Amino acid sequence: MTLTLERPQAGHADAPAPAPQRRAHPEKIAAGLTLVALVAASVLSLISVDISLPQMVASWSNATRFFARVGVISFPAPGELLYLTALTVGLVLLGTLFAAFFSVPLSWLAAANTSPGRGWMAVARFLGVLARAVPDVVLAMVFVLMFSLGTLPGILAIGIHSIGMISKMFADAIEQIDEGPRLAIRAAGGTRMQEFFSGVLPQVLPSWVATVLHRNDINLRGSVILGYVGVAGLGLEMSYAFKSLNYSLGLGIALVIFALCVVMEIVSSAVRTVMLGLAPTRHGIGDRLLRRLGVTGQKADASHHPWTYARLRNAVWGLLAAFIVIGSLWICDIKWGDFLTVWSYLPETAAKFWPPSFGSYDAPVMLAAMGETIAIALAATILTIVASIVIGSLAARNVAPSRRVRAGFRLVLVTIRGIPEIILAIVLIVVTGLGTQAGTIALAIGGVGLLGKLLADSLEEVRPGPEQALRAAGATRLQVYAGATAPQGMKALIGHSFYMLDTNTRAATILGLVGGGGVGYYLLNAGQGSRYDLVTTIVLMILVTVVAVEGLAMWMRRVFR
Repeated sequence: MTLTLERPQAGHADAPAPAPQRRAHPEKIAAGLTLVALVAASVLSLISVDISLPQMVASWSNATRFFARVGVISFPAPGELLYLTALTVGLVLLGTLFAAFFSVPLSWLAAANTSPGRGWMAVARFLGVLARAVPDVVLAMVFVLMFSLGTLPGILAIGIHSIGMISKMFADAIEQIDEGPRLAIRAAGGTRMQEFFSGVLPQVLPSWVATVLHRNDINLRGSVILGYVGVAGLGLEMSYAFKSLNYSLGLGIALVIFALCVVMEIVSSAVRTVMLGLAPTRHGIGDRLLRRLGVTGQKADASHHPWTYARLRNAVWGLLAAFIVIGSLWICDIKWGDFLTVWSYLPETAAKFWPPSFGSYDAPVMLAAMGETIAIALAATILTIVASIVIGSLAARNVAPSRRVRAGFRLVLVTIRGIPEIILAIVLIVVTGLGTQAGTIALAIGGVGLLGKLLADSLEEVRPGPEQALRAAGATRLQVYAGATAPQGMKALIGHSFYMLDTNTRAATILGLVGGGGVGYYLLNAGQGSRYDLVTTIVLMILVTVVAVEGLAMWMRRVFR
């Protein structure tokens, strides 16, 4: 007897069911198409800006003649330079601390897992977006009208503008916490304050410290432009020098600002290392002071908490920070009485800014200028992304072929972050002339320092498992990067790119103040001509743009989570 095995026919009961095909979610398709449209718009914007390297090389003679006319670079007198530097650092530090303090309650209300309700969350998020959308130079214009000239307008402008970004970062950190400790405290009958200080703060403090230090670096670079509207410090002296055609002194102050920004970046990195509990190098200021005092090891006393070396070191760092804050308050010489008299100027100041109008310009002219600003931001962002993928990847520990390569590219990122965009724009305008080309290149170069660092940090934080699996299979370094590292870092790249677009939109407006193209030119003229109703109109256009970018970013993060 012969057995015949028959192959199951289609539809037979014993036939295996075909594997279900995964259908792409319509919202993901829409998000992907939106990303493609944004990339296409960025490429078209880059074409419209018409960046021509041959033309820049041909116009290098302009820079040669300019520097020949400048001669030897000069600096303010040593005493004056030291005072201006301390004044600038002081007002930036106080403005950042002001923002950090008020961002805590705002972020608590804005975070989805801690907000008392959707209404509170919506209001808090809108206030954060509003604070980010209003350029700090516009806030400085307002406060210069309300307060006496000095550092107070700059402190308030930096502080209020920074609340928008710091509160956003704080809220994002709160939303990513482990809910277990907070819910356990609530179940035990704890108050909301106890939930915050015992269940939330210990988890988010490292991220908050890093955010505040990072924002302080950004505020130091941004403080330069505040000098153009009367805020005291190095920026004001630089603006006076350039306006009086004293280019030698102006470039000297610009070099001082660059060196100060690099030093601040290095100091912030060291402080971040100490405060986040990483391994101490024993080469910091606090460590050196302790060694000079003869404290070289653990010294216990009869108290419950012995004074170990680490505790003494942290105490010295804390005292040093307190002295710096007290010194900042002293050198800024804030007129506290202005807070009592400012209310009488408030109605008069508000009447100057409201209702908004286009002034002597037609609406199409202003809308075209705003479109030019958006085009600059898009073009600069696409250039920044391309350059940051290369530089940021080589600055990541798990991608760079050697420690020296990683250290070299990290140094490049630190150096780029130390150059304020406005100084880059001024130098490029000398080479290329007024227009969108200088503003776009300045934003693109400045953005690489920020986006490259964010991307490098994100790549270093990817899961090592997929990378190790590919290495074990004999994959090359490039294959490991393309098959494991880059795909895991893609979500972070999308999120950071929208953050970069948000930042570039505001920065493009500011660069217009020095001839970088876009709506900033009209903003400067309106401020200097006391046409504050036009200033309000421009701010509202910026607000609409920033809200749109923020909405897109939130949608993308939710879809690609």
